[in-house]
Amino acid sequence: MPRFGHLEQVLNIFGYLKKHHNAELVFDPNYPEIDKAAFARKDWSTSEFGHLEGKEMLPPKAPKPRGRGFITRAKVDADHAANIVTRRSRSGFCVYINCAPVYWFSKKQTSVETSSFGSEFCAMKLCCEYLRGLRYKLRMMGIPVEGPVFIYGDNQSVLANTTIPESQLKKKSQSIAYHFIREGVARDEWRTAYVNTHDNESDLFTKLLPSGPKREGFVRRFLHHIFRSKG
Repeated sequence: MPRFGHLEQVLNIFGYLKKHHNAELVFDPNYPEIDKAAFARKDWSTSEFGHLEGKEMLPPKAPKPRGRGFITRAKVDADHAANIVTRRSRSGFCVYINCAPVYWFSKKQTSVETSSFGSEFCAMKLCCEYLRGLRYKLRMMGIPVEGPVFIYGDNQSVLANTTIPESQLKKKSQSIAYHFIREGVARDEWRTAYVNTHDNESDLFTKLLPSGPKREGFVRRFLHHIFRSKG
């Protein structure tokens, strides 16, 4: 049971948000432009790991979905050996539902990676773990979740290892993240594609970007509602 006074505080918060909050900042119903050619579905029958046998695990007691669907996107990045003391990398990603940013993440990785490939793979794994949980929550709320999540990254080696069934991992230290992400791609939970580092807003959550056109462009794309309302 909630403590005395908590319910009254919650009602006051909702009343304030109803009066002062801009609803446009919560959800933008516009569908984003997705290059379907970059996210083409691959044939996983040639995979030697049996990824083709798996399918996306759906909640057994999920309510019947109602309403319209949406498109989920994510952009991932990692700053390799960013900490000058411990040389640990920093993971960062942001998630969009349609054109509205709903979640962003920035955290130092728990282990030291000797290559940018390893740090980018760890960041991709964290993003995929969050997306799997997000899709589960939305389904349990009765929201239709159709189609995969479109994940953008700027490391070609990571994308090749996650999207090409014939590729083989040569580093055992990343084997868990490797199989986890590939299994999700084979189940069509998410698809990965390349984005230029100058168009990747997740750089905001991994690096200390100086003031300039690059930082301003990222902020404008990520918080486009605010800049649009200001004209």
